[in-house]
Amino acid sequence: MEFWGRYDVDSLENRQPEAIERAVTLVEKTLVPYHRAEVRGLDRIPRGPALYVGNHNSFTYTPDMFIFGAAVFRQRGLTDVPYGLAHSFILGMPWFNRLLCPLGAVRACRQNGLRILASGRKVLVYPGGDVDALRPFRHRGRVVFGGRQGYVRLALEARVPIVPVVAAGAHSTFIVLDDLRWLARMLGVDRRLRIKVWPLTLSLPWGLTLGPPPPHIPFPAHILIELLEPISFARDGAEAASDDVWVTACCRRVEAKMQAALTRLEASL
Repeated sequence: MEFWGRYDVDSLENRQPEAIERAVTLVEKTLVPYHRAEVRGLDRIPRGPALYVGNHNSFTYTPDMFIFGAAVFRQRGLTDVPYGLAHSFILGMPWFNRLLCPLGAVRACRQNGLRILASGRKVLVYPGGDVDALRPFRHRGRVVFGGRQGYVRLALEARVPIVPVVAAGAHSTFIVLDDLRWLARMLGVDRRLRIKVWPLTLSLPWGLTLGPPPPHIPFPAHILIELLEPISFARDGAEAASDDVWVTACCRRVEAKMQAALTRLEASL
């Protein structure tokens, strides 16, 4: 499937170890020192397939994603570096398609997640998507998943643990004054582009920007990332994944642990 760009966004064969090595070296020379980044808890990564679940920050810049991936690669090797489930709108942009697909990005959907996990590999998801990545600056210390539960259904159906990846500070590289969800509805982008926010942001060098912000010069925010203990569930499988009450309980458990960790990390910045 060609989707505006060079790479098939549903293929698991796009990932290139050489591209990942180059990206890791670049991240270690730029993002890590610029943000004084620290990654903790890598020893908690389990063997075999698992679902990394993170809080999303800084929209397309998302420095914590690259810092996390680089740390995993250096300390754990390529086996534990995840494939990433990414929004089809982002992967449809030629520049992002060519950048992210060789690093292991594939279109976000249940089928792709199950295929990756069934192959014994790991997957990274950001359930909050745009509502988390473009949450107002005053909510930078909150995990905002917007009621989305697909990540837990995926973990239950695939019978894999969830490894929470909590990042603090990464949402301070620019300022989201407000997410303006009402404007997104009025403009219809929530239906056409599956984007539920149309934010007003403040960044360098653009100043005030209305709508998804263009690439910006990030503020040098200190970034802390911590992997929590893997979370397994007493019931899993397809039946558990279709039980709405059970899924909701599992989501609350995961999000409560992530929120507690984010609050703790934000306080230490």
